[in-house]
Amino acid sequence: MPKLVTLLNGPNLNLLGLRQPEIYGRETLDDVVARVADLAEELGLTVRALQSNHEGQLVDWIQEARGKSAGIILNPGAYSHTSVAILDALNTYDGPVIEVHISNIHKREAFRHHSYVSARADGVIAGCGTEGYLLALRRIASLLKA
Repeated sequence: MPKLVTLLNGPNLNLLGLRQPEIYGRETLDDVVARVADLAEELGLTVRALQSNHEGQLVDWIQEARGKSAGIILNPGAYSHTSVAILDALNTYDGPVIEVHISNIHKREAFRHHSYVSARADGVIAGCGTEGYLLALRRIASLLKA
């Protein structure tokens, strides 16, 4: 049975392809999820992809991943910079966590330069566009083989 990877996307990522395409590109979240699912199949993994604009829902999904998912890929969106609750939930999770940001948060506004999630993440991918999700999945696969 393929190992499950949970792919979580935070606020406003449901508008991917429409919201600030000069920063985030024109690919939709459905497009990204389809690409990740295809790669997961090649790697012998399965993906459960979820998106919410609500912090508590993301916390619930992280908690649900405990004991079920072999790894988590998380683009927390703006919650990266504000959510101790998401960090606390991630700290209860034993598997690998890869944080993804489509844009390079370090080239943007100063408040985006700090991520609470990074304190728990086993890797951070920023500024690689939506390809960052594929890189994250490859890294999860590598960590699971180690």
